[in-house]
Amino acid sequence: MLRLLITGFFVSLLVACSLPPDKPVTRNELGRSGLYRAYEIEESPEEVLNALNMEGEVVLKGKYQNRPVYIKVLATTDGLEISAYDR
Repeated sequence: MLRLLITGFFVSLLVACSLPPDKPVTRNELGRSGLYRAYEIEESPEEVLNALNMEGEVVLKGKYQNRPVYIKVLATTDGLEISAYDR
């Protein structure tokens, strides 16, 4: 019984990670985040907005100071969370 509860808990966590945001992310919010000022990204803002509003998160390939990075953008109730990781 305990194993079933633990398994159900972890499955619900995994499903909750990729849910669309409660309110859609707007182009203004994306602009205020500074994403396109800080990083060189090939995807257009519209593509990023569509992915964020459908999945709640997006991982992009980009460059930061001529260094290739992965950029994770997560739509939360408090706004956008942006994290970058070396490729």
